[in-house]
Amino acid sequence: MAPVVDTDDLIDANEVAAILGLANRETVSAYLKTYPDMPRPVLEFGPRHPRLWIRQEIEAWAKKTGRPRR
Repeated sequence: MAPVVDTDDLIDANEVAAILGLANRETVSAYLKTYPDMPRPVLEFGPRHPRLWIRQEIEAWAKKTGRPRR
């Protein structure tokens, strides 16, 4: 059985970038390649479609790695 996720907890790359203090959403892709411990998207719909992360996972990772929210 797949885990249940509250849709209110899902965020896109724009919000991930904001939480991590990044300049833009494109930088999120670079972070995924650079930091293997960064939470991965829970939903990926393919090219030119949004990827979605769980907010709490990104916030916890940001806190753990010293990347505070702007």
